[in-house]
Amino acid sequence: MEDLYQPKPEHRFTFGLWTVGSVGRDPFGAPVRQALQPWELVYLLAEAGAYGVNFHDDDLIPFGASASEREAILKRFKQALKDTGLVVPMATTNLFGHPIFKDGAFTSNDPRVRAFALQKTMRAMDLGAELGAKVYVFWGGREGVDTDAAKNPVDAIKRFREAINFLCEYNIDQGYGFKFALEAKPNEPRGDIYFPTTGAYLAFINTLDHPEMVGVNPEVAHEHMAGLNFLHAVAQAWEAGKLFHIDLNDQNYVRFDQDWRFGAQNLKQAFFLVKFLEDVGYEGSRHFDAHAYRTEDYEGVKDFARGCMRTYLVLKEKACRWNADPEIQGLLQEVNADDGSMLPYTGKYSRKKAEQLKSLEFDVDKIASRGLQYEKLDQLANEILLGIR
Repeated sequence: MEDLYQPKPEHRFTFGLWTVGSVGRDPFGAPVRQALQPWELVYLLAEAGAYGVNFHDDDLIPFGASASEREAILKRFKQALKDTGLVVPMATTNLFGHPIFKDGAFTSNDPRVRAFALQKTMRAMDLGAELGAKVYVFWGGREGVDTDAAKNPVDAIKRFREAINFLCEYNIDQGYGFKFALEAKPNEPRGDIYFPTTGAYLAFINTLDHPEMVGVNPEVAHEHMAGLNFLHAVAQAWEAGKLFHIDLNDQNYVRFDQDWRFGAQNLKQAFFLVKFLEDVGYEGSRHFDAHAYRTEDYEGVKDFARGCMRTYLVLKEKACRWNADPEIQGLLQEVNADDGSMLPYTGKYSRKKAEQLKSLEFDVDKIASRGLQYEKLDQLANEILLGIR
């Protein structure tokens, strides 16, 4: 019997080298797993059933590696991709790990750091293009401050814009065809990071020289860290035509970045997110930017990866049940009922419509007295998730 929750290439499930490659280090403890080589992680992901693998430049080629070391690593990595059939849909740059980026990269007060960040990113774009990536993500890990005494935020915004504009031109000049995806986060590792939410980046994109080339890469944990509803950020990005990539994980609200397995904490929110992505026909990667628990060995890491994908597919199937449930759909039709009586007064503005609407009488008490049955809808969602419906 076919396992309905077995990942397939058409599901486009991807993981970063930094996710399954996490050695379990945290601020209070040393690594618990021995580091694996990038090509070993490709084989691990293939065994787990993934479609693709993504990377920061330093995940694949260690910072400061020689040309010969680079070529040797790339040869083995490419062979692993060929052996497994995995692809590289996305690449990004580590602009936060090395001490040179302690005050940021594109927003650093030091012009030499800003120039080096551009150089490092261009070289990483070259690497991503060589391996077939079509999306390039920018996460401003240290683009922020720990004290507002340190930096003028207007200057920082201008510096960041200048950098993205420069790299857009490089993308055009090289013919890479990358779609840039900006990733927001409110804090950590800086006290405050610039562009803390997806909405902030959506506003910023319209100020760029090539806004058509740039979208967003919203992450579950990052919006939850700010106490926000992730689905709403994704919906806004989708409606704007800017959902170029997405990072799936899980997170308890308003804590440090936990990066837990997808669906590990907030199943109902994960359900409505999956339902949204499937309903609108999102065609990009379902990228899991998460880490296995520190308690796990590499068999546990494979369990983690399989769990991310399996949970997504279970929730996808439950979304189909929601969409096919006659009682749920009947309630939705009822609460969204529109007899067309307001069409002459709403929609595109005209002076005549405005005058007619101003003179229209509403029975506000009658309208306000209507029950919307959202309690029932929410309970039916619970019952879908609990498997009794």
